[in-house]
Amino acid sequence: MRQHNNNGVPYSNVPVDEDETPSPKATDKIRKVSMLPLVFLIFYEVSGGPFGVEDSVNAAGPLLALLGFVIFPFIWSIPEALITAEMGTMFPENGGYVVWVSSALGPFWGFQQGWMKWLSGVIDNALYPVLFLDYLKSGIPALAGGLPRVAAILMLTLMLTYLNYRGLTIVGYAAVLMGVFSILPFAVMGLISIPKLEPSRWLVMDLGNVNWNLYLNTLFWNLNYWDSISTLAGEVENPNQTLPKALYYGVILVAVSYIFPLLTGTGAIPLERELWTDGYFSDVAKALGGAWLRWWVQAAAATSNMGMFLAEMSSDSFQLLGMAERGMLPEFFAKRSRYGTPLLGILFSASGVVLLSWLSFQEIVAAENLLYCVGMILEFIAFVRMRMKYPAASRPYKIPIGTVGSILMCVPPTILIFAVAALSSLKVAAVSFVMLIIGFLMHPCLNHMDRKRWLKFSISSDLPDLQQQTRECEETLIR
Repeated sequence: MRQHNNNGVPYSNVPVDEDETPSPKATDKIRKVSMLPLVFLIFYEVSGGPFGVEDSVNAAGPLLALLGFVIFPFIWSIPEALITAEMGTMFPENGGYVVWVSSALGPFWGFQQGWMKWLSGVIDNALYPVLFLDYLKSGIPALAGGLPRVAAILMLTLMLTYLNYRGLTIVGYAAVLMGVFSILPFAVMGLISIPKLEPSRWLVMDLGNVNWNLYLNTLFWNLNYWDSISTLAGEVENPNQTLPKALYYGVILVAVSYIFPLLTGTGAIPLERELWTDGYFSDVAKALGGAWLRWWVQAAAATSNMGMFLAEMSSDSFQLLGMAERGMLPEFFAKRSRYGTPLLGILFSASGVVLLSWLSFQEIVAAENLLYCVGMILEFIAFVRMRMKYPAASRPYKIPIGTVGSILMCVPPTILIFAVAALSSLKVAAVSFVMLIIGFLMHPCLNHMDRKRWLKFSISSDLPDLQQQTRECEETLIR
């Protein structure tokens, strides 16, 4: 792989072959993602609606489930969104958090960040066919297992992969339509439930009967991945203004989409904790409004899972493109289709989804959460280090806190990360450890391939130079 300057940002004097990789001018012709589609892409990167939060009630009861989705965003979601806004506007290019870590800690750790986040993203995306079929199997029992389930997963993956191939703008506006359709039935369900609400049901808690592992993993999975949108920053229209605002609106939308359905479901029907598993909101809908509302919720769940699949695959594939533009992966990963999409990255991500979709919901959540935890630790370190090492660098959006405040902001989510990791099973920890070792081995292998010229690596000349930006800012301050 290519050499790096002393701040960890890759550079190369070798021009990119314009016949093989789109030039900046050609890339500029690709339509950029605007505010509204970006908000719903963030919504689907993180949430997609309340589908999947049912396990929080199963694990801890109504009160802890509601408190979790009220308090957890302040501990985790808001700090992660703020860091994404600052670092994403500091490096408005595809690759996102990979570039942040590489710039702060060097190319080795940047590659490890890319490997862990891509892998956790693909694992996360394998959830959505599982959730999609779990919601439909009550109405279509044949989808519960066997060949029909396998065929349904393959057909869904192929269809959504093709939509990703057709362009990020199409994916963005599809996310808007899917998001509105997915949220509407819960608004209707909330109105219907008002006469049946009993607030005392929200206060039920049994601390002696809490599955803390399932509880924390469910909260963590449903409220993370705010940083995923950073890997699409190069495709956003005016990212310095659009990205921070979209993250702000996204936090509000996600919080509301969780809390109100939980208030409805736990307050309007008698509690049976063992029934609160993924797919249970469709049963709540039937109890409150009848079969028609149940089918609407099931259709919304299917639509939501398609939206999450599209958003996650876009993020994962553009991450690989950004890594290739930084010389961390062979340059064929940087090739775009005629629609401006990273064809090879899409195919790699789709293959991972198909291979992992046989796992159960809880196994997938636990495995991707642990890998994601390691990646987030690297992001927090990179954020603080960049504040300390390059205080004068251009930050179009800057969190209004100093270095000490930056460190303190990262403490609560870091404690939460260690709590999630400590509660992981030995099986999940062993699998995650093996994945980390594979990443450690891949980086020197790719370096060897580059030195031997077995594969071609190159770095886009249209990338920001942090060192140059810092010098310019310091010269301005001196004047």
